[in-house]
Amino acid sequence: MTFKTILSLLFLLPHIAFGAKADAKDIMLGAVFPMTGPIATYGQESVNGMKLALKRINLKGIRGKKVQLIVEDNKGEPVESANAVRKLISVDDVYAILGSVASSNTLAGAPIAQSAKVPMLTPASTNEEVTKMGKYLSRTCFTDAFQGEVMAKFAYNSLNKKHAAIIVDLSSDYSKGLARIFKKRFKAMGGTIIPQDFSYNQKDTDFRTLLRKVKRKKPDIIFLPGYYQEVGLILKQARQIGMVMPFIGGDGWHSDSLLKLAGKKGIKNNYYSSHFSPDDTDPAVQNFVKEYVAAYGSKPGAMAALGYDGLMVMADALKRATSLNREALQKAIASTQNFKGVTGMITLDKMRNARKGAVVLETTEQGNIFKEKISP
Repeated sequence: MTFKTILSLLFLLPHIAFGAKADAKDIMLGAVFPMTGPIATYGQESVNGMKLALKRINLKGIRGKKVQLIVEDNKGEPVESANAVRKLISVDDVYAILGSVASSNTLAGAPIAQSAKVPMLTPASTNEEVTKMGKYLSRTCFTDAFQGEVMAKFAYNSLNKKHAAIIVDLSSDYSKGLARIFKKRFKAMGGTIIPQDFSYNQKDTDFRTLLRKVKRKKPDIIFLPGYYQEVGLILKQARQIGMVMPFIGGDGWHSDSLLKLAGKKGIKNNYYSSHFSPDDTDPAVQNFVKEYVAAYGSKPGAMAALGYDGLMVMADALKRATSLNREALQKAIASTQNFKGVTGMITLDKMRNARKGAVVLETTEQGNIFKEKISP
């Protein structure tokens, strides 16, 4: 039994390889996403978008080679994410890794990639700490700092709300980071934040006691930076106990499952920031929407668009790199400027964070309605 076979047995994680049949000439890339578990729709959408990007990339190939994508399922768990990154590096010997979508998961794998000097690019993790892990970490989405500012401005200026409560998911780095930025920005604009801590943990299902505590403080708006599984239940239960004020949140809300979880009453009069709207009239966006609908039978969400852009930026860097090795690839990724993606124009700053705009969407029974686009 070879050493590589032994390593393979140590990391018995389900994975899927996409692309043409692999051979020694292929460029092997890894991807770590939640294909099962509580946030599986994020991973599934992301991979759907990447499969479309991979199809486009392999029409011509890169440097005379085809690109292969090995997808590891992290089940939405940090420990699984770390194991997946370790396996992709040690066993599959990938050039680079894309992933993940939840900041806690990306943060778990980031130190491993940095230590091994393997480029890791997240298309959707917005927590500020991700790229601070080291120069081999990059992202093609905006950060929590920008997202938090967007929703603070929208609440204060567009909705004319001045007295906010914040409900935080204590098990999520994403949620805590967004809450911190929103609080700072909203107060700086002149708004007030209820000082009491309101919090929950992922996989909680009954929020009525928490919501009654919030209701007694009489906020005129509630910032809820969480993921759709808990957010949907919170929205539903809030309306059931007579809370009529708007809830607002970040891109973690985005899922086709939100309406199902929140119900018809719960979904109304709420808003969240996102990276993408399929209603954008940009020809590049509409071409992507048409291609996605043809492939999957429904319009793409933000995660599909982010996954698509993430792999396309990686492919662009592979073409521009001075040579086909990890160090040269990372330098090419970091130098990305004015890359036109379906989620906007992508330029990475000195910390390898994308400077790009955000959209604000209103949730309704009929689907999300585009409200505003806010530039950096």
